[in-house]
Amino acid sequence: MTEVTTLLREHVDVRQIEGEPRRRWFLDDAIDLIVWFGVEDEIIGFQLCYDKHRDQRALTWHRDRGWRHDRVSDGEGRFGAPKQSPVLVADGMCDYVALAKLFGERCREIDDKISAFVLDKITELQRREG
Repeated sequence: MTEVTTLLREHVDVRQIEGEPRRRWFLDDAIDLIVWFGVEDEIIGFQLCYDKHRDQRALTWHRDRGWRHDRVSDGEGRFGAPKQSPVLVADGMCDYVALAKLFGERCREIDDKISAFVLDKITELQRREG
């Protein structure tokens, strides 16, 4: 088992975009978690980005749109062309057990309501996908 070097911490100066749900952002050296909240402060979605330094992936859940699992294309790879903005590209494979374990090891310092919600949703998806 690898030793946890850092725990998720909240990025306190997150830009809020008018007309979009309020969001909070938590990060460490391996993962980012962005959580969106509805008008009554309920969680309406989240995006958990992992493998940030290898082949970054993003697991996204939104109550109105469901689940997505994507690879983050870094915008590189076109010889002679300038780097483009990173984009999400569909990637169906996700090791939910490993992801839940990684998140569980690193979420100890964030709001229990948020960490429990994210872990429950990952577990729900794992059960559904078998």
